[in-house]
Amino acid sequence: MTVSPGRYQSLDVLRGLTVALMIVVNTPGNWSHVYAPLLHAPWHGYTLTDWIFPAFLFAVGNALAFTLPRYESLGDRAVLAKVGKRTAIIVGLGLLLCVLPKLGGPLSEVRLPGVLQRIGLCFGISALVLHFLGARGALVFSVVALAGHWLLLALFGDYSLEGNAGRAVDLWLFGPGHLYKGEGIAFDPEGLLGTLPATVNVIAGYFAGRHLRDQGGTTRNVSVLAAIGAALSVLALCWAPLLPINKKLWTGSYVLISSGTALLVLAALAWLIEVRGIHRWTYFFEVFGKNTLFIYLLSQIAVIALDKTGTYAPLADSLEPIGSPKAASLAFALLFMSATWLVGYWLDKRKIYIKV
Repeated sequence: MTVSPGRYQSLDVLRGLTVALMIVVNTPGNWSHVYAPLLHAPWHGYTLTDWIFPAFLFAVGNALAFTLPRYESLGDRAVLAKVGKRTAIIVGLGLLLCVLPKLGGPLSEVRLPGVLQRIGLCFGISALVLHFLGARGALVFSVVALAGHWLLLALFGDYSLEGNAGRAVDLWLFGPGHLYKGEGIAFDPEGLLGTLPATVNVIAGYFAGRHLRDQGGTTRNVSVLAAIGAALSVLALCWAPLLPINKKLWTGSYVLISSGTALLVLAALAWLIEVRGIHRWTYFFEVFGKNTLFIYLLSQIAVIALDKTGTYAPLADSLEPIGSPKAASLAFALLFMSATWLVGYWLDKRKIYIKV
C-alpha cells in the first residue's frame, strides 16, 4: 500500500515524535532522578536524548521538501522575504523564552542562544542554500560545512568544555553573561558556531523528504532510506576516533550519526505506515506534528510559569508514592507531555493549526 505523493503520515509522525520526546526530556519531576537515556551524554557520547534535537531539525528539512517547490515561482526577492520573516519569528520566540524567566532582573543575564534560535537559523540558512544553490550545491555546502567546522575546532581550540572554539566565539560575541551556565561555566550548547553543522541535519531531512515525495513510499524506496541511514551511522563511527561524537559541540560525526539514525527511524515509520498501511496508532503523534512549534512553545512557557509560581516542585513531589524516585520523575514528565497533547488535540478537533 502507498499513499498519495502529496502527504506522508510518516513525516508527520516523526515530527510529532520528536516534539513529544523533547517535552519529556525537558520536564522531569526531579533532575536528580532521571533514567540515563533521558539525559544528554555528559560530553562525548550519544544517548536517546542526544538524538531528539537533530531529529527535529531533520523533520524541518522534511517539510522543506514540500514547501520550497511552492516558493520557486515567487522569485528570489519573495523567497528571501518569506524565509527571512519565518526565521526572524522563530528566533524572536526563542529570545522571548530566554527573557521570560528573567523578568524583573537585569537584561545582562539573559541568555541569547537557545533551541528555537538554532532552529530558526538552521531553517533560514538551509532554505536559502537549497533555493539558490540547488540540490548539488546543498551537498557541496554540507561537505564544506562539516569539514570547515572540524577545521575550526581543530585549529582554534580543542574538544574540551573549556577550550573549544565554539565557546571562544560565543564569549567574544555575546559575553559570558548571555550564555548558558548549566555546564558549570559559561558555555552554550546552542552557540553560534555549532549552527553551521546543524544546518546539515536540515539538509539531510530535505533530501529524505524529497526522496519520498518524488519516489513514493514503496518497499524499495524505504529500503534506500534505511541503507543510507545505516551507511551514515557507520561513517560516523569511523570518524569518531578523530572527531568525537559530541552533541554540545555539534561535531560532524554527531551530525552523521544523528542524521543516519533519523533516516533509520523514518524508514521504519514509512514501512509501517506507507508500505504496510498500519496507521491506527499514528494519531497521537500527528497531534504534536500538526501544531509543532506552538505546542513546544506552550510547554516551555508552562514550565516557566510553574517555576515562577513555585508549583513545579510540589506537583512533581505529589507523584513520589508511585515508586522509585526515577519512576516518579518520569511519570511527571509523561503527565506533563500528555497535558500539552490535550491542548493539541483540542486544536486539531477544531481545525486550528498555528503556523509560523
